[in-house]
Amino acid sequence: MGWGNIYRRRAKVFTLAMIIYIDYKALQKREKFMKKPKSDALWKKAHERNAKRVFNLMVELEGLWVKLGQYMSSRADVLPSAFISNLKQLQDSLPPRPFEEVCHTIEKELGKSTKEIFLDFDENPLATASIAQVHRATLIDGQKVVVKVQHEDIKKIILEDLKDAKSIVDWIAWAEPQYNFSPMIDEWCKEAPQELDFNHEAENTRTVSRNLGCTSKYDSNKPINQVDVLIPEVIQSTEKVLILEYMDGIRLNDFESLEACGANNQKIVEEITRAFAHQIYVDGFFNGDPHPGNFLVSKEPPHRPILLDFGLTKRISSSMKQSLAKMFLATAEGDHVALLSSFSEMGLKLRLDFPEQAMDFISVFFRTSTSASEAAEYAKSLGEQRARNMKVLQEKMNLSQKEVKRFNPIDAFPGDMVIFSRVIGLLRGLSTTLDARIVYHDVMRPFAESVLQEKIAKGPSDNAQWINDTPVHSDVEAKLRQILVELGNDDKILGIQVCAYKDGEVIIDTAAGVLGRYDPRPVQPDSLFPVFSVTKGIAAGMLHWLVDNGKLNLNENIANIWPEFGTNGKNLIKVHHVLNHTSGLQNALANLREENPLLMADWDECLKRIAMSAPETEPGQEQLYHYLSFGWLCGGIIEHASGKKFQEILEEAIVRPLNIEGELYVGIPPGVESRLASLTLDKDDFSKLSKIASRPELPSTFQPENISQLVTAVPALFNMLNVRRAIIPAANGHCSARALARYYAALVDGGLVPPPHSSLSMPPLGTHPHIPKFPSEITSKKQKGKKIKAAGSASKKKGNGYELKMNHSKDFKDGGESNSDGYTRLANDSAGGGGSSSSSSDASPPKGFAASENSRQNNANKIFNNPRIHDEFMGVGEYRNLVLPNGKFGLGFRRFSSSDGSFYGFGHSGMGGSTGFCDIKNRFAIAVTLNKMSLGTATRRIVQFVCSELNVPLPDEFAVLSETAPDEELSIARPLIN
Repeated sequence: MGWGNIYRRRAKVFTLAMIIYIDYKALQKREKFMKKPKSDALWKKAHERNAKRVFNLMVELEGLWVKLGQYMSSRADVLPSAFISNLKQLQDSLPPRPFEEVCHTIEKELGKSTKEIFLDFDENPLATASIAQVHRATLIDGQKVVVKVQHEDIKKIILEDLKDAKSIVDWIAWAEPQYNFSPMIDEWCKEAPQELDFNHEAENTRTVSRNLGCTSKYDSNKPINQVDVLIPEVIQSTEKVLILEYMDGIRLNDFESLEACGANNQKIVEEITRAFAHQIYVDGFFNGDPHPGNFLVSKEPPHRPILLDFGLTKRISSSMKQSLAKMFLATAEGDHVALLSSFSEMGLKLRLDFPEQAMDFISVFFRTSTSASEAAEYAKSLGEQRARNMKVLQEKMNLSQKEVKRFNPIDAFPGDMVIFSRVIGLLRGLSTTLDARIVYHDVMRPFAESVLQEKIAKGPSDNAQWINDTPVHSDVEAKLRQILVELGNDDKILGIQVCAYKDGEVIIDTAAGVLGRYDPRPVQPDSLFPVFSVTKGIAAGMLHWLVDNGKLNLNENIANIWPEFGTNGKNLIKVHHVLNHTSGLQNALANLREENPLLMADWDECLKRIAMSAPETEPGQEQLYHYLSFGWLCGGIIEHASGKKFQEILEEAIVRPLNIEGELYVGIPPGVESRLASLTLDKDDFSKLSKIASRPELPSTFQPENISQLVTAVPALFNMLNVRRAIIPAANGHCSARALARYYAALVDGGLVPPPHSSLSMPPLGTHPHIPKFPSEITSKKQKGKKIKAAGSASKKKGNGYELKMNHSKDFKDGGESNSDGYTRLANDSAGGGGSSSSSSDASPPKGFAASENSRQNNANKIFNNPRIHDEFMGVGEYRNLVLPNGKFGLGFRRFSSSDGSFYGFGHSGMGGSTGFCDIKNRFAIAVTLNKMSLGTATRRIVQFVCSELNVPLPDEFAVLSETAPDEELSIARPLIN
């Protein structure tokens, strides 16, 4: 083919592209002034005439355009029916090349004439496609074969067509930016030339056949991950000729023959889908061109699919295979965190933090297939959804209509993902063509799970790196790691962190296991675990910090600082009632579980509802665990008493003074997703709930029978990114064990900031760059008339009030300096704001914030000034009148008592097993974070061991009374209170 012909081809392609574009664009403009019936009729006519134009040109030009047409013809799920009906003719019925050309190619490639090689050679091809045509023949030894012969000069044509296709795609992306297919054409340009070497295809065919374990024998008892398909055996190959075993089959588009032989279309498409799931997730080597022309169905029962044409194949790395599996499973589970993590691992970069839209986009790939008519409706709904998303984008980024049209939310799209997307799209089109309903989440799931479970299932006994290789701090830690190995081998641990302080020093800081059921990355010391009600201990500490700073009084009526709260009989509820779980609001907002659990993520709505709730009992009369309401009650008090946002007080009171930036959040910011652990459930452990009777100290909506119903939905709900980003102070803290242990190590010493965390733990604690910015504040009635400076109004566009700030080594100590006593002296800033040492239980408020500023400057290494802060936490001494006698809770914390009845420690555990607590008398603090939710089996074993080794009292919450059945109920039940 000369250059003149090439330029004529190019001119025809570009001319047709312009004609079709103008045709549709003009109709799009006219449509605005028409009624729907007339508009629909005009669109139908436009599709018909343009489909014919495309088909005629593709037949004339052949080459790459036929292959593109074959791809389009298989997308019955997205393209108008006119295109499908016209272009499906390209799958195998192109005009054949002259037989003389075929013989010439065979003789040139094999060095012999067709008569010397074959007993019989059918001159009429079985099929003619874009690159080659296939003839039936019989070898000299009598074996029946098919001979695939490449068209002459097709290589040059294909390569030039690729250039033209890329030019058209680039032009469309410029004219209609929302239709940018550049990544797809770029990958196609890279992969397509491989199809032109039939030696390459022969080797691919052998590899896929070997991977799938193809055999001519049918096995009805095959394992779940074993597929049942046929692939022809390779007899001989050269660059332009391929000889394969002949398999007699029916084409997928021959619907009458399929029906006549009794083939089940549903089973055929399911098995094809399973075969491709195996290739992608198990083998990492898959056929990139599964259009209907590349399949047959065997004529003999059980009518197994026959896979053909392995010219375009894709090999992906083990890491990419795992990322694709994680992406698939994340959509199946609705796990936004795992989805974004998979994006990061595979190199797919987004310009915006839109996790919900990302989930919607990827879910489209794996949605259950539908009929052509349903697919058309779904495509229409997707267009409407896209328009809504673009409107959200426009509002969030303050873009003009023109700017939003040209905005591309994808910054980088990995090439491997292109072919993967193409395959999934072709399989979907195939199921629509055959009217098969494929539930991809069911059919493909076992294969995706296998690639991750293979690595995750390697517990400590098979994985030398199961425990993070940080140096050991003590003999206790060395022994503890052996305990963790035992628990891991018993499948009681998926991922875990344990950190402990003794006498102000770190003695344990261990991380082990993996981040999630479908996330085989190892747990690191800075990984973030959801800790559920452990967060209550953080919220309580923030309230006490406000009391210490003169912003709040424990004996104050909440309605005084939060006027909206004083409705429906709540005017007598005081701050200490909330902390002691005696406000009578133990069941407030419990109905969210039935109404809409996602409402928990709406901070303002929940504060509004809690303010309108009504108590069930008189305040101070009965201690019933406020399992959900506690967080919003504390949060509302904190914001109205301080005039600042909840997260701002968290930073001032705890995070910055303790130098634990980036490792303790209530509502995570964008950018930490790669460090998040995902929750899963120990179903065996939770099956024991049936043994537990009703608990008098638990509210009516949080009894064991309620929990057994609730807990199965908890991992999926709290793995959702929008829930993780929400402020739910009763249940949604995310932290590392080392940050949580440092918090309790400070509390055990009356608020004294411990020395810098162990240098053995990497990355160093407090060195993460995520610094919250708070775009708005609450101004309390108490502070009415005082103007408070707004914090970072520009950060409203950053997503959930956070922005990214690059960290540098000079920031690591938060402006602090080390003194000779080994404790960090923190620079005086807002986090070190003043506080009153007054801790009297009378109703008089402290003297004020400013009055106590000097005392706080003199105690800059403490987060609390009150010398009786432990009494305040536990509700003893002069604070005893603020708590219900003999109750399990003090003021915000679960308290632990000695045999003589005196209290020696406090802390808070969370549903699933995470915990943090401290022992005042022994200056001991410990934190455990884990992601396999249980009734505390692993945590109990760990805490028992550490307390035994250190010879410190074991809190009764973690004690096992005996192995007998009656006591078993009691020991199982203990963790449920938290």
